Amino acid sequence: MQDIDHLFQTIQRELHFEYIRASGPGGQNVNKVATAVQLRFNIRDSSLPEVIKARLAKVAAKRISNEGELIIAAKRFRTQEQNRQDAMKRFVALLRKASEELKPRNKPNQQKHRGKKAKGKETSIRNQKDQTKRNL
Repeated sequence: MQDIDHLFQTIQRELHFEYIRASGPGGQNVNKVATAVQLRFNIRDSSLPEVIKARLAKVAAKRISNEGELIIAAKRFRTQEQNRQDAMKRFVALLRKASEELKPRNKPNQQKHRGKKAKGKETSIRNQKDQTKRNL
């Protein structure tokens, strides 16, 4: 597993933030101040290792635009700074998930399948014998 903190420090300058007006709590202030945050990260042009780029694209597939940008929208809080921190925490969580080594899947037990096939053949032979006895 990669050191996420070190990885995050190297790509932090590649993060772009857009501030937009959010719906929800805030009263009249919600119409005047851009408190919602969109974190944008271009996966294709980033300095991440290719393995992590591929996993990140798979983990966050629904959040990736056609241009290859990962977009995380944060509008949970009433202040811009809290929303910015929330977006960064969610981005780090995605990075952690993408940097985890995948567990190798178990191959199906070939012996088990051979046994099932043999049992099926025995049954079909028995059925054929029964059919011949009935026809006599």
